Amino acid sequence: MAEVSTILSATIESLIESKKYLTLRDIFLTMQPMDIAILLGELDESRLPLMFRLLPKELAAETFIEMDSDEQELLIRGFSDAELKEVVDELFVDDAADLVEEMPANVVKRILQSADPDKRKMINEILNYPEDSAGSIMTTEYVSLRPDMTAEDAIKRLRRTGVDKETIYTCYVTDNNRKLVGYVTLKSLIMAEDETEITDIMGTDIISVTTTDDQEEVANTLSKYDMAALPVVDKESRLVGIVTVDDAIDVMEEETTEDIEKMAAITPTDKPYLKMTPFEIWKSRIPWLMLLMVSATFTGMIISSFESALAKWVALTAFIPMLMDTGGNTGSQASVTVIRALSIGDLEFSDFLKVLWKELRVAVLCAVSLAAVSFLKIQLVDVMLLGNKGITVTVNLVVCLTLAFTIICAKLVGCSLPLVAKRLGFDPAVMASPFITTIVDALSLLIYFQVASMLLGL
Repeated sequence: MAEVSTILSATIESLIESKKYLTLRDIFLTMQPMDIAILLGELDESRLPLMFRLLPKELAAETFIEMDSDEQELLIRGFSDAELKEVVDELFVDDAADLVEEMPANVVKRILQSADPDKRKMINEILNYPEDSAGSIMTTEYVSLRPDMTAEDAIKRLRRTGVDKETIYTCYVTDNNRKLVGYVTLKSLIMAEDETEITDIMGTDIISVTTTDDQEEVANTLSKYDMAALPVVDKESRLVGIVTVDDAIDVMEEETTEDIEKMAAITPTDKPYLKMTPFEIWKSRIPWLMLLMVSATFTGMIISSFESALAKWVALTAFIPMLMDTGGNTGSQASVTVIRALSIGDLEFSDFLKVLWKELRVAVLCAVSLAAVSFLKIQLVDVMLLGNKGITVTVNLVVCLTLAFTIICAKLVGCSLPLVAKRLGFDPAVMASPFITTIVDALSLLIYFQVASMLLGL
């Protein structure tokens, strides 16, 4: 695919140089909007407006919404009022709202001025909903039917209004007060007799969300029930919009990226990596690095307090990195597993004791396995092969017991912190590898020196 893309880009460049614009237009007509957006994004900025103007009106709007915000802003600033109105009129309401959210104030003003009054009102309604809520990602362009309609009437309505709707495969049935009472699929309408009333073929097992529900929960609901669209209702159960599967996929990608960044101790950002300056990347990373660096002071304090013991038993020092790393790794495994389960709705705080009991059993199995392997490794490699006489059987036992206790503590800490964070209203992803590692490092040292004190008489 990369080779094909390179060849296509070279062909486009050659046609631009030769000013064969009709040929370029014909090529664009055979491509998907996303592929055109990627291709235009690789062109020099001075050529972008000209290439965009080659696209037919509908294809231009579909391509425009797939472009990066910087490229969109560049085009908008170069558009005449008539050109901007053409693009805005072709956008679905939710796409237009997303565009408005990403643009500077002066560009937003032009966009809203170009939209017709009805669309402007719908855009403003979506923008008034809380960020990351169902209301902020829904579209108000759906097909609404009445229970007393016949299948023939419904199909006529679809033909008349469906062209401007984001989806027509599921239609929603509302009463005179716009309350959602059912749904009917396009297949049901086509297969029904003309005189059949909607109330006789509609489904009433409605799965819906409210405007204030979190967008991640909405995406998970769509995924869970394999739905192409999900109705959004207000507090009075009135239908106000729908969330379609393409919006859910965008949400999942956005939320997953945000979780990964938080788990890596990076402040989330909407900008693509290549479009971020080194200063912006530094700004997103440095606060967490400083916090973790300062928190590691506790680890240093623990080691310093046992300097005399380490001087007496120098062999103990060699195993500190292994104990800390193993503890951090085992804690991270538990935390990542729980964070993922929380994000897709498999776990709730009410499962706290179940998770603890399960991870405790896993921890014991891991502890016994790793401690046994560690004991053999130390005896065979460190003692017999490398001839380190400072490592006695007792020292080996101290290391292996510490390893076992550290693994058990790390697993329990790793599975607990995300659940507690969720309960307190924080994002569980924050309680991932960096924080778990820092906490477990300190615990492993405390356990290490406590066991050493008991067995070696420090």
